[in-house]
Amino acid sequence: MRVRVATTALGITATLLAMPACTTDTTGNERQTPSPARTGKPAGAVQEPASLSSAALKSRLLDQSDLGSGYLLTPERPPRHDDVTVIGCPALSELGGDAATAGTLAFPHRAKAAFTYGNSSGEISEELYSDRAKKLSDGIGRIFDAMTGCPTYQVVSGGTQADVASQKLPAPRVGGDEQWSQLMTFTAAGRSTVVKQTAIREGSLLLIVSGSPALVDRHLDRALAKATAAS
Repeated sequence: MRVRVATTALGITATLLAMPACTTDTTGNERQTPSPARTGKPAGAVQEPASLSSAALKSRLLDQSDLGSGYLLTPERPPRHDDVTVIGCPALSELGGDAATAGTLAFPHRAKAAFTYGNSSGEISEELYSDRAKKLSDGIGRIFDAMTGCPTYQVVSGGTQADVASQKLPAPRVGGDEQWSQLMTFTAAGRSTVVKQTAIREGSLLLIVSGSPALVDRHLDRALAKATAAS
């Protein structure tokens, strides 16, 4: 079963369980040595800029001209509200609620886009959020800590079960005040998909890039540069 790129750490799990297509995605599947995924300066260390509107965030997302040839914009799907049960990871179970099912983080200003590449053999999504720096830091940090705190667990939704393995990755050296990164392997019906997710906070802006590991690595610098160009 191949995971279509989802929009938050927990949203990836929910989206996995909603997808009927089954195939193995091996794009850029390289295991890396685990290391702390959160680094940088503490939120609120300096005077932070004002939050950006959702419209302003949308203008800072990567588009097809930024990505290059071969990328197609994926239409946004309506949120699903199936019951999601996490087995074997109490910290993740405790988050629950919208974090596990809605596919977006609970910040007031947000924008997102997702793309397929090469006849859907690879996928990448980008999300931008804006709020107070401490709120962004606490919110995304809590989710990453919960997910990477459990090396393996299971997720059940709508009668579908998936095994999930998560691993912290070294924080990317691309800038920002704080960074988080993880690699997740989803296994269902005997097939596996690898998804990389990296989050970077700079001031009152939070960037999350998720998808096929090779595509995330290829476009992360560009995404951060465009998102923060006018900051």
